[in-house]
Amino acid sequence: MRRVTLRSWKTAAVLVMACAAVALGANGSLAASHAKVVKVAIMTDCKGAFAFGYDFDIGGAQGAFAQFAHGVTKNHAKPSAGMTGIHVGSTQVKIVGYGCGNDTVPLAITETKRLMEQLNADVEIGPLSGDEAVATANYAKAHPTKTFIIGTAGSQDPTMQIAPKNMFRYHGDGAQWNAGIGELAYKKLHWRKAAIIMDDYSFGWTSAAGMIADFCAVGGDIVKRVFPPLNTTDYSSWVRQLPPPNQVDGYFSAVGGTGTSAMLKAFEQAYGKLNPKQWIGNLFFGFLGADKVVAPKLVGSYVGGFGNNPGVHYPKVDAYRAFMTKLYPKIPADDGFTYNYYMAAKALVQGLQKSGGAVGAKLQASLPRSINGPFQISNGGFVKLDSRRQAIQDQYQLQLVKNKDGSVSPQVVAYVPAVDQSFGGLFKPTSPPPGRTQPPCKRVHTPWQGKIQLVVNGKITKQVLK
Repeated sequence: MRRVTLRSWKTAAVLVMACAAVALGANGSLAASHAKVVKVAIMTDCKGAFAFGYDFDIGGAQGAFAQFAHGVTKNHAKPSAGMTGIHVGSTQVKIVGYGCGNDTVPLAITETKRLMEQLNADVEIGPLSGDEAVATANYAKAHPTKTFIIGTAGSQDPTMQIAPKNMFRYHGDGAQWNAGIGELAYKKLHWRKAAIIMDDYSFGWTSAAGMIADFCAVGGDIVKRVFPPLNTTDYSSWVRQLPPPNQVDGYFSAVGGTGTSAMLKAFEQAYGKLNPKQWIGNLFFGFLGADKVVAPKLVGSYVGGFGNNPGVHYPKVDAYRAFMTKLYPKIPADDGFTYNYYMAAKALVQGLQKSGGAVGAKLQASLPRSINGPFQISNGGFVKLDSRRQAIQDQYQLQLVKNKDGSVSPQVVAYVPAVDQSFGGLFKPTSPPPGRTQPPCKRVHTPWQGKIQLVVNGKITKQVLK
């Protein structure tokens, strides 16, 4: 048997330690070569009234990932086919799933739990619809380490009355989108008495609230409010609750999704041919297919807007359109659904750059409070967030016009810069969110009253709406 000396033990120990050091170094190098992974979920609707927005939303978010985070799309005709190669610095960003909602709360929460708990997403971009966002805001409050960036939902509550610190919105809510449209009805169309029909849920109420507040602020009166449930198919009994055309100057519509066309058809059956001068709609008069179904019946009608400016040209918005059209030719870059998800994903990329790929509280502190937006002109072209992490956004009022080829599309006719969610203090975190009776019709002063700028041939002028 070989004798083991003290010296040989020392030599062996040194060799073991050296080997361990080499192994440790190798493992450290291996670990360094594997980038951190941030898991992202995109929550939208593939069923229900807004199912047609599914690929618009996904395409918008992935457009930003392609432009700012090296993402490679799998199918230029179908965004929901997926995207690979997304990374921010050394941080890999992986889309772990797409939520499939139907604009209802139960499915939205089921899908959110699947994405955030089963698939363990760190960040959710979405949801699409109003009640979904209200429920998600309450879910976010109970899950503070997760981060939520609203996709295109426009209910007021998520960033006003609920406002969890881990939820952000880089676009306006439904009331903001309609800023200025009531004053336009009063001054341009000379409406004094109007009725309003709105989907009976949080976005419908918020969208209508902007119309009501704006119209009543300058002296108009809302004489009737009608509330058909979302996803109604037969609107005959609901439009019969509206005053006939000879008893009011006009109608505001906050009926959306697949219901817009059905509601107007029911109105025609009850009261005859539509008069474009008697109708003003929210975004669903001019976007998401409405340009082909609704707009031809209402050429000349005004539309509240969507925080976007179709037909207006300047370098950064044209660059955005060109990039998105090349990436996804079938997805309309000017549509607010596309654009809002794009802004959400762009903000996430900037947040990850600043956080060094960290998620949770560090990401939430790093998400931008000011972000350059293609459709934004005021504030140096930057959308700014208020103290509740809600966008202060430029708004554009639209009119449905017939093009040379016979098609009908929305055209920008007026501009209101930097609209805040509170409407200059009318809406407050301590007040009830918009609903069937909120806001009341009363004379107030909005920050843009008497200052709405006219847009002529795609150019913002110094002329003011009189």
